[in-house]
Amino acid sequence: MKKFDLELAVGIFLLMGILSIGYLSIKLGKLDFMGGRGLAIYAEFEKVGGIKPGAVIEIAGVEVGSIKSIRLNNNLALIEFALDDTVKIHDDAIASIKTKGLIGEKYIQITPGGSEKILPTGGKIRDTESAVDIEELISKFVFGKV
Repeated sequence: MKKFDLELAVGIFLLMGILSIGYLSIKLGKLDFMGGRGLAIYAEFEKVGGIKPGAVIEIAGVEVGSIKSIRLNNNLALIEFALDDTVKIHDDAIASIKTKGLIGEKYIQITPGGSEKILPTGGKIRDTESAVDIEELISKFVFGKV
């Protein structure tokens, strides 16, 4: 009887450990099983500079969403944003691809506009700033094409 109690206790402890690791993996990995966030907005860029789906979208330094997908559309990169339901994007907002630090991760920064009109789900941000290509800037400087 004692052996059965010990095995049961070890089994429960092991099950709790596995569930804890699964919970931490989902929370720290920011996985979302509920179909993404509520608001889908699009923007077209000339160059994405290596940004990937899942990258952060920020407004005023606050994370408000992530990149859901990137695809080619008429020789431009069409990026789909998955934003929180509470976020309101103005019609004249500007989406910029930025880098954290000199060679850090890429993210999208949205600069709010002053328009009265709010973009609906499926709307498109018209004003965009593509990623700065550091290698291109260095080569222009080195070879005197500045």
